[in-house]
Amino acid sequence: MEKSMGMLIDTSTCHGCKACQVACKEWNGLPMEQEIGLTGISYDNTGHLSDTNWRHVKFVELFSEDRSDSRWLFLSDSCKHCQLAGCMEVCPTNAIIRTEFDTVYIDQDTCIGCRYCITGCPFGVIEISHISGTAQKCTLCYDRLQVGQQPACAQACPTDCIQFGEVPQLMQLAEDREKLLKNMGYNKAQIYGKSDILNGLNVFYLLLEKPEVYGLPTNPQLPQKNMMKSYMFSIAGMVAAGVLALLAFRSKRMVSKPVDSDKDQSQVM
Repeated sequence: MEKSMGMLIDTSTCHGCKACQVACKEWNGLPMEQEIGLTGISYDNTGHLSDTNWRHVKFVELFSEDRSDSRWLFLSDSCKHCQLAGCMEVCPTNAIIRTEFDTVYIDQDTCIGCRYCITGCPFGVIEISHISGTAQKCTLCYDRLQVGQQPACAQACPTDCIQFGEVPQLMQLAEDREKLLKNMGYNKAQIYGKSDILNGLNVFYLLLEKPEVYGLPTNPQLPQKNMMKSYMFSIAGMVAAGVLALLAFRSKRMVSKPVDSDKDQSQVM
């Protein structure tokens, strides 16, 4: 591993332009959705991360207690590239690997589309492509990192709310920015993605409100390995039981089938 690379998403400077989302689609050749329109609850027209939306800008409208005033919060969301990655833990084919940049990458040639990674991710990041049948998510532009470029979303961001670099340096930048925001009166400003969350997130956030306001789990947990193993064994057991039942049924039919004695004698003669 060369260096631990990641991104700081500073929500205090994001204004929801979706330039990052467009850049992600363009660079990775992700198809456009069949239907485009508002989700019905905000000005968001994509709704969530998916196999065709590896980056999604969340729109959060906050109202005052008497609903006489409101303000908007924005969050450019993607895969967190966790240090303790649940998707990697449960992948049966080792298709999900950690790259030399300490990012989490799905090898499309090895993925079998079993969906275990979906259950292993506490952030709802991964979906199966209806075109390729494989798991899809943000790669942190692995192909661009290999030639010394930054991810397309970070390059396209006009306010630099997406900052790319080495994780320790970005964390220091986030801590300095958090102190500044609190001095400015943003008392709820906090960093989401330190070591207390899945041993740390390589893509982490500087928030102005509590994580749940942005739709982020306060204390994300991975599924227990024993539960995953028992689930896999139960599936295998049901398949085996089904095969044995089918064989028993066929054997019973063959034993109970009447024998044509005349036909048997003619064959012997």
